[in-house]
Amino acid sequence: MAAPRAYLDYNASAPLIAEARSAMVAALDAANPSSVHSEGRAARRLIEDARRDVARLVNARPEHVVFTSGATEAASTMLTADWQMGRGSVRISHLYVSAADHPCILNGGRFSAAQVTRIGVDRDGIADLEALTTALSAHDKAAGLPLVAIHAANNETGVIQPIGRIAEIVKEAGGVLVVDAVQAAGRIPIDMSAGYADYLILSSHKIGGPKGVGAIVARADLMMPKPLINGGGQEKGHRAGTENLPGIAGFGAAARAALAGLEDMEAVARRRDKVEAIVRELVPDTEIFGAAAPRLANTTFFAIPGVKAETAQIAFDLASVALSAGSACSSGKVGPSHVLKAMGHGESLGALRVSIGRATGAEEIEAFRAALAGIAARGLEKKRLPDGGKASDKRSPGGS
Repeated sequence: MAAPRAYLDYNASAPLIAEARSAMVAALDAANPSSVHSEGRAARRLIEDARRDVARLVNARPEHVVFTSGATEAASTMLTADWQMGRGSVRISHLYVSAADHPCILNGGRFSAAQVTRIGVDRDGIADLEALTTALSAHDKAAGLPLVAIHAANNETGVIQPIGRIAEIVKEAGGVLVVDAVQAAGRIPIDMSAGYADYLILSSHKIGGPKGVGAIVARADLMMPKPLINGGGQEKGHRAGTENLPGIAGFGAAARAALAGLEDMEAVARRRDKVEAIVRELVPDTEIFGAAAPRLANTTFFAIPGVKAETAQIAFDLASVALSAGSACSSGKVGPSHVLKAMGHGESLGALRVSIGRATGAEEIEAFRAALAGIAARGLEKKRLPDGGKASDKRSPGGS
């Protein structure tokens, strides 16, 4: 019998929780929520219940939640120069992003490359607040408002940004702040009512909900970007198209569970610390990136010197351990981490991410230990060979 697999890749996608699955199944036969008959109104109630639950997760108002097909669509909607306030237009002339942001932010959305400035981060992955302040001070307000978009917590390192201070800097500059809270929601408390951000981006499948649904959450709805998708006027005209009712219902259930589960994050942090103790024991010359900064309780990103990320990831997979080499948003590609490069670490050969959740157990962590022990031993043996292990790769003439 094959050994059970250990899933340690929650930052890519958390497993679907039972509550979300049940909510989705219950919504599968629901009517069109835009219909005015009783069946349509019942479907609408499911959406509004989910809207309320997603709002509660970040302490926002339900009417300020706009459902989308995911975080990437939400980012593409928000990152635009064209905004509206009532019937009037508002011009955003420039976008400022962190050099360590997720690709859906880093690529600038609907802004041209000339309209995007990347703000550096320090060696721990914290945004350079002095550089941000300087850039916003030099912003040409006559051309339009500045828009700052930044992640609350990094998807690779788990490093948490000082969003409170960033919000102050953006407000002083008269700008707009969009926070990618995809990894942070459900793992750290977020309070929109306290001026945390002007807008948040959320994703269902990072918190145990279904894939294919996300949200934009606004602190107020006086000013919103022009819609990315126009049509029948759903979501108050901010995002047209018949709503993904099963997905939204599952998202709401996952949001309820995530809010209740915030109290479990200390236990998750202890398991993360156990993972890191194993890494340091078996790979003494490792580096855990961002370890000196505030981090999510569930994430560790580390290097195995001399071992390529792709090689290590495949070895873990063969040992029945699922983890990743950074973002899972590159169509399965494994390559240099732009996050590590932005942090000044160069292009590490062996950057691996372990991300766990409330359901991660001791058996999965022990499976990680066993797999890492074998990989580390092979890496050490290779380093000891005079030619760095290349001799074993030689092939006879005519070989393939």
